[in-house]
Amino acid sequence: MAKKLTKSDAKANTKAGAKGATKRAAKAGVKKGIGKPAVPASTGVSPSVIDRLWTVVQERRTADPAISHSARLLQRGTPKVAQKFGEEAVECIIEAVAGDNAALVCESADVLYHLLVLWVSAGVHPSEVWAELERREGVSGIAEKASRRAIVRVAATKKIP
Repeated sequence: MAKKLTKSDAKANTKAGAKGATKRAAKAGVKKGIGKPAVPASTGVSPSVIDRLWTVVQERRTADPAISHSARLLQRGTPKVAQKFGEEAVECIIEAVAGDNAALVCESADVLYHLLVLWVSAGVHPSEVWAELERREGVSGIAEKASRRAIVRVAATKKIP
C-alpha cells in the first residue's frame, strides 16, 4: 500500500521542488502531477478498461443512434469521428497548458473514448496498437522516429519532426 504523503511532500512537489519531490514520490509509490500535489500511482484500475470499452463501442455499432452516443458517432463516418477526436484532443491540450489537472483527467478520458470510437470506425483492434507499442518498447524515441521517416514520405503526410 502506498505511503500517505505529508504536507511537506505535497508542497515540495510543486514546480519549485519537483526534483526532490520526484524522489520522495517514487519512494512513496506515487507519481508527480503537473505542478500539483502527488497522486496515487495506482487506484486499482487496470489498463484493460480500454479493451473493455473498445468492446462496448464495437457492440454499439448496431445500436440505435437515438439512445447510444457511440452509435451516433459511428453512424456519421470516420471523417466526423476523426474530427470529434481532434476536438477532444485540443480540449485536453488546453487543460494541460492551463495546469488544471482535474480538467486534464476528464479531457484525457474523453480523448481515450473518442480514440476508441475512431479505432472501431476505422477497423483497428486495440491488440494492433498494443503490438506496435510493444515493438517500440526499449527503442530510443529518436531512433524509432527516424525509422518511420520513409513511411511518412510514402504517406505524403506533413508531420512535425
